[in-house]
Amino acid sequence: MASRAALSIALGAITLLSGCSAFRNYDSELAQTNQQLASGNVDAALTLLEKNNTSQDKDLLYFFEKGELLRAKGDLPGSQAAWSSADQQVGQWEDAVKLDTGKYLAQFGSFLVNDKVRRYEGYDYEKVMLTTQMALNLLAVNDFDGARMQIKKTHEREAVIADLRDKEYLKREEDAEKQGVKTEYKDLQGYPVASLDAPEVISLKNSYQSAFSHYLAGFVYEALGEKDLAAPGYRKAAELRPNTPLLEQALINLDKPAGKKDESDILIVVQSGLAPSRDSIRIPLPLPISGNVVITPLSFPLIKPDTSTAAFSQIGVDGRQLDLTQLNSTTAMSRRALRDDMPGIILRTTVRAITRGVAQKQINETNPLAGLAVGLTSAVLEGADTRTWRTLPDYTQVVRLRLKKGEHQVTLPSAVGGSVVKVTVDQRYQVISLRAVGNQVFAGGLAAQVIPSTNPTAVASIKQP
Repeated sequence: MASRAALSIALGAITLLSGCSAFRNYDSELAQTNQQLASGNVDAALTLLEKNNTSQDKDLLYFFEKGELLRAKGDLPGSQAAWSSADQQVGQWEDAVKLDTGKYLAQFGSFLVNDKVRRYEGYDYEKVMLTTQMALNLLAVNDFDGARMQIKKTHEREAVIADLRDKEYLKREEDAEKQGVKTEYKDLQGYPVASLDAPEVISLKNSYQSAFSHYLAGFVYEALGEKDLAAPGYRKAAELRPNTPLLEQALINLDKPAGKKDESDILIVVQSGLAPSRDSIRIPLPLPISGNVVITPLSFPLIKPDTSTAAFSQIGVDGRQLDLTQLNSTTAMSRRALRDDMPGIILRTTVRAITRGVAQKQINETNPLAGLAVGLTSAVLEGADTRTWRTLPDYTQVVRLRLKKGEHQVTLPSAVGGSVVKVTVDQRYQVISLRAVGNQVFAGGLAAQVIPSTNPTAVASIKQP
């Protein structure tokens, strides 16, 4: 009777845990939300987001997603408010790291807790892209001083991350040696290793520094007349993405005289697609459990690129076709983050599986039904963490040019609906931000407005803040 009671309790626990927010199917939720976004129904996407986040204690992902959806809607103040809440949570993470890095690493590196039940703290590239997107919101309303503050915060955040990751690497190497666990992801038979070893992934210096973020910093500093700060921004961008003419030319142009009074220096930023999702794959590994080698299936994360939006490399400006320069790929950064994290994931997953296996063997010897219950509970508890910021744009491409003050038209290719955007140029320096998802185009700010297309599948709308 006691064994059956234990089994009933375990099965009941599984049912409760399955409904717990820590075990939600986040990828499924956001797939539905992004479908509404890609169809141009931003209000429906926001409704779904609220429906799936009923708790009063909203997590970081909620504010990430809400900020991006409100930005697509054209509600820049609302977007900035949501992202400010996210930034506060990231700031708390920074404070914890700076206060006691060793304590933070010990808690994060715990072998007993599955990654997906931890409080979501965001990946490094998400933390940096947060302040970059906030800067774009401010630049959309010509607030260069406000954007400068966000850029400064971006640089400070990168420094915190760099210091933490150096210390984390050393601790992980020590733990792996102490536990006797091999942490090479290339040893995982059946894992798509090539996706983590792709040229665009290994060419990245790390997972969080973006050539776009640093180029944008250079542009903002230049617009504010701070050329001594603009040069390091452009230089860093060129270092992160070498052999890119746009970045090399930016440094050269700093020494050139300003344009005519009736001209403006325009940076058009086109962000397209959606960040990749994370999935879970089970790989059988031989583990030493109580003196025996036991083949045990373990779960590991993998990256699934988004396919909602066709790739394009040109836009039209007043009838001229201009090449775009890609400065960021969230998919590549996400894969680089996973590539760097995999040794730690393998270490934690393996040690946890061995510990669980030893405990379950001991229970099986005295109470087989209780052992079965423990095994069933473990099957629910184990699994790769698939949470990630899904509404974040994938590609960020730019073109820089001089335009006379007045009205102009920017045309996006037919691959994303062929939308026409009316642009009002009235500042000495100006940033125009556009977002393409599916065949929808969204624009925000004072200067850009999407003109409804005659193609019913390509209609996009904009609300001025």
